[in-house]
Amino acid sequence: MEKFGKKVVQLRIPILILSLVLLIPSFLGYAATRVNYDILSYLPKDIETMKGQDILVDEFGTGAFSMFVVEGMEPKEIEKLKKEIEGVEHVEKVLWYDSVMDISVPMEMLPDELYDAFNSGDATMMAIIFNETTSADGTMEAIENIRKIADKNCFLSGMSAVVTDTKNLSEKEAPIYVCIAVLLSCLVLSVTMDSFLIPFLFLLSIGMAIIYNLGSNVFMGEISYITKALSAVLQLGVTMDYSIFLWHSYQEKQLEAADKKEAMAKAIGETITSVVSSSMTTVAGFIALCFMSFTLGMDLGIVMAKGVVFGVVACVTILPSMILVFDRALEKTKHKALLPDLKGVGAFVTKNYKIFVVLFVIILIPALYGYKNTKVYYNLDETLPKDLPSIIANDKLNESFDMNATHMLLLSADLSSKDVKHMTDEMKEVDGVNWILGLNSIKGASVPDELIPSDLTDSLMNENWQLLLIGSQYKVASDEVNAQCERLNAICKSYDSKGMLVGEAPCTKDLIEITDKDFSTVSVVSIGVIFVIILLVFKSVSLPIILVSVIEMAIFVNMGIPYYTKTAIPFIASVVIGTIQLGATVDYAILMTTRYRKERFCGVEKKEAVTIACQTSVKSIMVSALSFFAATFGVGLYSNIDMISSLCTLMARGALISMVSVIFILPSMFMVFDRVIMHSVLKSSKKKNKIKQEAVSL
Repeated sequence: MEKFGKKVVQLRIPILILSLVLLIPSFLGYAATRVNYDILSYLPKDIETMKGQDILVDEFGTGAFSMFVVEGMEPKEIEKLKKEIEGVEHVEKVLWYDSVMDISVPMEMLPDELYDAFNSGDATMMAIIFNETTSADGTMEAIENIRKIADKNCFLSGMSAVVTDTKNLSEKEAPIYVCIAVLLSCLVLSVTMDSFLIPFLFLLSIGMAIIYNLGSNVFMGEISYITKALSAVLQLGVTMDYSIFLWHSYQEKQLEAADKKEAMAKAIGETITSVVSSSMTTVAGFIALCFMSFTLGMDLGIVMAKGVVFGVVACVTILPSMILVFDRALEKTKHKALLPDLKGVGAFVTKNYKIFVVLFVIILIPALYGYKNTKVYYNLDETLPKDLPSIIANDKLNESFDMNATHMLLLSADLSSKDVKHMTDEMKEVDGVNWILGLNSIKGASVPDELIPSDLTDSLMNENWQLLLIGSQYKVASDEVNAQCERLNAICKSYDSKGMLVGEAPCTKDLIEITDKDFSTVSVVSIGVIFVIILLVFKSVSLPIILVSVIEMAIFVNMGIPYYTKTAIPFIASVVIGTIQLGATVDYAILMTTRYRKERFCGVEKKEAVTIACQTSVKSIMVSALSFFAATFGVGLYSNIDMISSLCTLMARGALISMVSVIFILPSMFMVFDRVIMHSVLKSSKKKNKIKQEAVSL
C-alpha cells in the first residue's frame, strides 16, 4: 500500500486538477437526478394497492386527485373557477355539481346523499383529477398553478398537495442543512485538531466526495427527498474520522520519515489498511437497508454505501494532495488542541469495571422495554408545519365535511348495477364511511343516462373497469381507517374478486404491514453481516458477540428514549436508525478491540492491556463521535420536516450513546470475558500473534 501512497504523493497536482474537473460532470449529474417526494411510491410494485394505482394511470389516465373546498362563492363564480382549473395543464377532470346538472337547476334538487357529500353551509367541494401520479412533476406543477388561480377562501387538499408542500419546504431547507453541518463540524474540529486550517481541508475533500456521490445518483434516475436531505449530512458524519486518522498518521510518520513526502506515503498506506476494514462495517450497515421490501431503504442504502466508498477514495487521494500542497499554511496555523488528553480514563474504567457491568444490566431492561414500546407514526403529513397550505386545507376538509381520507374503489366493468348498488349499500354501513359516489350513484339520482356527460362517464368507467370514490371521516394511518379498509376490501371481494381498494389510506395500511416485516429483516441482516466481518477481522467467536452486544445496547437506549419522553417517531426511523448506528459506530468498538488484542498477544496482563486500550482509544473515539454528532445534531434541531428532524436527532444522540458505551462498557466486558476471548481466538490467529510476540521479544 505504501507504493500506492508514493504514487499519490508523486501525482498530487494532477490529482487535485482531476478532482476539480470531475466536479463538472458531478454537478450535471446532480441536476439531472429527479427527486421523489412521495414516500408511498416506494411500496413494492406487486402488492394490490400499487397494481391498482397502475390501473388508474393506464386505464383512466390518472393516478392522483385532490379535494378542493370553496367557501362563500356563488354557483356562477364556482363554475367559472372550475373552468379555469380544468384549463390547467395536467388536470384531467374536475367533478362538481355542473358535471351532472346545469347550474340553473337548484342544487337542492339533488338527492340528500349527493348534496351532503359536496356541500356544507356556505362551502362546496369539487374533486380534481390529475392525469399523472401523486408525486409526478406535472401534478405538482398543476397544484402550484391551481393555487395561483384560487381565491384565499379556496383550499386544495390531498396527498399531491402535501407532496408539493413537502417539496417546497425541503428545497428551501436542504442548503441550510449542509451549512449547519459544516459550521458545527468546523467547531468540533477546531477544538479537537491542532491546526486552524486542517478542518477546512477535511471539509473540502469530503465535500468533493459528497458532490461525486450526489452526481453519480443519476444512474438511479431518481432519489427520495429523504435521501437527498440526509446523504450529504450523513456522509460527512460517517467519513470524517477517516480524514482524522490520515492526519494523525501523517503526524506520527513525520517523526520517523526522512521528509514529509515519505511520511505522507507511509500514512496513506497505513490509512488504506485501517480505513478500508473500518469502512466495511459502515458499508455493510447501509447495504442491509437494501433488503427492505419498502424500497426507500434500497434508495438510501445504495446512495450512502456509495458515499462511504467515495469518502474513502477522497481520504487517500484528494486529502493527502491538499495537505502537501498547503503544507506551509498548515504549519503557520498550528495550535495546541483544546481537547484534553483525558488521562486516567482507562485506569478509572478498569478499576470500576464491575460497576459498569452492573449498570449495563440495569440500563438494558428499561432500554429494551422502551425500544419495544416506542410509538411510531405513519401519517406523513401529521407532523408537518400547521401553516402549510395543504395542512390548512386538510383541516378545513375535516372541519367542513367531516372528511379525512378518500378511497378509490376499482371494480370490474361487467359487475352489474344491481350488485354495485347492493355492495355500496353494505359499504355505507361500515363505520366512518361518509359517502360512496360513482356512476350508479348519479344514475340513482333519477338522472337519465343520456343526460350524463360523456366525459364524466369516461372519468368513472371504461370497458374494463368502473371507479367509485369513498369518503372517510377517519385519518390516514389510524387504527380506525385500517379496520375500515379491511372491512371495505372484504365486502368488495365478496362481490368482485378482481376489485381493488386503492388510495392513500390503503397504501399506508400496506406500508405499516410491510415495514414491520422489514424491521426484523434489516436488523437480522445488519447484525449478521457485521458479525461476520468482525469475526473475519479478529478471528474470534466471542469478540463479535461482545462488540455487537455493546452497540445494540446503545441502540436500545437511543430508540427507547422516545418512549419515556412520550415522543412518536416516524416509521422509517424505527427501521433504519438501528442499522445506521450499528454500522457507523461499531468502528469505535473495533478501534479499542484492536489495541486490546495487540496488548494481550504481546504478553501484557489483562488489566493493563484493557487500561492501555481504553486510554489510547478514548480521544479518537470522542473525536469521531463528536464529528458525527456535529454533522447531524443541528439539522435535527432546525428541520421543520419531522421525518428528517427525527432521523438526525436519533443519529446524533446515537453517536454519543455509542461513544459512552464503548468507552465505559466495552472495556468492562473485556475485563469480565478476557479468558473467554483469549480461548475463543481461532488457532491460526493465535499462531500468527505468537510469532509476532516472539519477534518483539528478540
